[in-house]
Amino acid sequence: MKGLFTLAIIALSASFSFAQCDITADVCQKHITDDFLSDGQHYRALLLTDQVAEFNATLYGGTTYRISACSGTQDGNLLFRVTDKDRNLIFRNVEHKNAPYWDFQLESTMDVIIEAELDPIAGNSGCAVMLIGFKR
Repeated sequence: MKGLFTLAIIALSASFSFAQCDITADVCQKHITDDFLSDGQHYRALLLTDQVAEFNATLYGGTTYRISACSGTQDGNLLFRVTDKDRNLIFRNVEHKNAPYWDFQLESTMDVIIEAELDPIAGNSGCAVMLIGFKR
């Protein structure tokens, strides 16, 4: 009986976490404006204090992209950086007042790593959501 109760608590917590991520994804979606078309992926991770989520993507040369990054219901709660596969830094939003999105264009096709972590000032746990859109 005790195991069943524990299982029910875990299931309830998981469904709450997914609901939290859905709300965050809705907030993040507002940055993928009509000028951009979503790649159809929602990159999500539940993060605690100092955890870092890592997402991999292949971006095509000559295309203008927008990366939107959110945690919680306000902009600026998620710190993100984009590197190439050798971990050479391409962009960090912390250098731009924790900007919730970034528009850019690559000269050639590239595999990138997008790392996201919670802003320690904003909170100690939450759902990180990243969306990638490309210019229509």
